[in-house]
Amino acid sequence: MQKIGERISFVDHPTKSTIIILPKTSPWALLLMGAWLGMWLCIGFVSFWALGTLSLSPKERVILWVFMSFWCYYALRVGRSFLWMRWGEERILIDEIGLHLKRSVRRYGKRKVYYFENIKNLSFFIPEEGSIQSVWESSPWINGAERFSFEYFGKMIKFGNKLTQKEAQLLSQVIEKRMRKLAKK
Repeated sequence: MQKIGERISFVDHPTKSTIIILPKTSPWALLLMGAWLGMWLCIGFVSFWALGTLSLSPKERVILWVFMSFWCYYALRVGRSFLWMRWGEERILIDEIGLHLKRSVRRYGKRKVYYFENIKNLSFFIPEEGSIQSVWESSPWINGAERFSFEYFGKMIKFGNKLTQKEAQLLSQVIEKRMRKLAKK
């Protein structure tokens, strides 16, 4: 197994190459996000309990239901980000068939195959340091910030979460080299 930085590793076999990208994690961010998620879940359970047991006026019920819709949205959003930071990974498998992408949390995820002959314009984009986009994407609760993209039957396919400029350049070299090598077979 060879490494590109702290988060990216790859293994070469005669007929395939496997690349694993781990999420960018910070122990403090993980701890704070876990504490916030625990608090948010407690608030939601108390609100559901209040809806079922307390005698509320119709206006209070409407207000509580509106709050619960926002609560569900943020519980799912932050919960997914927390699970991704804790156990997530991106797997890229390159073989004779094509490029296989899989975003998984504890091995749970679906692999998608993209055939070489249909992949167009593989490139990466890193936002400028200090720009609004880079500040937004650096926050721990944002799962996006994919750096690599390619066109596949008119759709943009993205991968490579929160890579730095150096990591993206090195990974680009590895992917392009493996794709050229394995596409010829």
